[in-house]
Amino acid sequence: MCLSVPAEIAKILPHDMAIVSIDGVSLEVSIALIDELDVGDYVLVHVGHALAKIDPIEAKRTMELLQELGSAGLELRS
Repeated sequence: MCLSVPAEIAKILPHDMAIVSIDGVSLEVSIALIDELDVGDYVLVHVGHALAKIDPIEAKRTMELLQELGSAGLELRS
């Protein structure tokens, strides 16, 4: 199974690269697969590559769901 996570573009770098923020964590990823990105746009990231530009509301909702899943996993371990 593959999982991509939403990330916000924080800085566009040379050579089709960008710094993204995933829940407050910065990561350098390739943006070669997507045309016309700007700082503040949201993308889906999988293994170091931005795969698609996504709606900011959908990105935030997906992150909330992932956080809920993480919290549920912690509760099960207790």
